[in-house]
Amino acid sequence: MEILNIIIQFALQLLTFIVIVDAFSSFFLPPDNKVREQLGRIVNPLLNPIRKIIPPINNLDFSPIILIILIQIVEYLMLRLIS
Repeated sequence: MEILNIIIQFALQLLTFIVIVDAFSSFFLPPDNKVREQLGRIVNPLLNPIRKIIPPINNLDFSPIILIILIQIVEYLMLRLIS
C-alpha cells in the first residue's frame, strides 16, 4: 500500500504544481503561447466547472485556488481510504 500512497501523492502534487504554473504563466505569457496552450488543455477542464459556480470577481479568478484546495481534500481522503 505504501507505493500506492506515493503514487497518489506524486500525481496530485504534480497536478497542483501544474495548476500553479498555469496561473503564473497567465501573468507573463500571451494566451497563444504553446506552453500556456498545453497547460490549459490539462487545467481548463478542471477549472471550468468551478468558474461556472464562482465567476471571476473584478477580473480576479479564484478558481485555481479553489481547485488546489479541492485537490488537497481529494488527496487527504484518498490516502485515508487506502490506509
